[in-house]
Amino acid sequence: MALPETSVQLYTLAAEFSADMEGSLDKLAAIGLRNVEAFDFVRRPDEIRAALDASGLASPTGHAPLLSDELWTPDGSIPTPAPEVVFEAAAKVGLKTVIDPFVAPDRWFTLEGVTDIADRLNALVDTAATFGLEVGYHNHAQEFVADFDGQTAYERFVELTDERVVLELDLYWALTGGQDVAALVSRLGDRLVAAHVKDGIAPASNPFAPGADDFGSDSLDQRHAGTGDVPLADALRAASALKYAVIEYDKAPGDVFADIAASYAFLIEGGFAR
Repeated sequence: MALPETSVQLYTLAAEFSADMEGSLDKLAAIGLRNVEAFDFVRRPDEIRAALDASGLASPTGHAPLLSDELWTPDGSIPTPAPEVVFEAAAKVGLKTVIDPFVAPDRWFTLEGVTDIADRLNALVDTAATFGLEVGYHNHAQEFVADFDGQTAYERFVELTDERVVLELDLYWALTGGQDVAALVSRLGDRLVAAHVKDGIAPASNPFAPGADDFGSDSLDQRHAGTGDVPLADALRAASALKYAVIEYDKAPGDVFADIAASYAFLIEGGFAR
């Protein structure tokens, strides 16, 4: 397998990016990055595309809700536009893959809910293709709570989705969900085209499980890649067709650009990405 390209999820520097798009992207380019993963791009595609072009960066992947009427996050809810609106904006930005970043936990706790998620995503594959795009899904930890005949909700979802639906595995959240991360990466095979390279101390219990206390990103103990609990090296080596190694912090531990640079160094110096 050719080494995946490095990228960074722009949610990591959400405040900095919104305040100064071009300046933030210039700092990422100075670190050595050539790709980013856009978020919240639907309401500002032309602005983001202009900033990317000015900094010499590309956004081959991006996050946008495709499967929910309203996207819940630990830090607030975001209303969702129609898929065609998302795809039109994605094409303007230059994306190749639109990835749904979060489906509410309760929808993952029943087989009917998981089947509905898969069916909805399958129904978008051909529509996305008319815009020159593919669709995918990014996990947190709620996908690993329910068990159906010895199979997690996440793996049942993978089984139910069209093979053209791509997967982006968040390695930190997979560990938080109690997974053997490297083994899961291996089982996902060529469907896995992107990974969120994220490290830290995993919560003691799954914060998305029924009855769990409310939590937000500020409660997370996330650290530079290679310095936490997540077996990043083993997981990345287990991938068979990874295209993008995407740095992300839900909560950067210090200066966000220094934190990104540290994880970038882990990927490049360790020979995990280019």
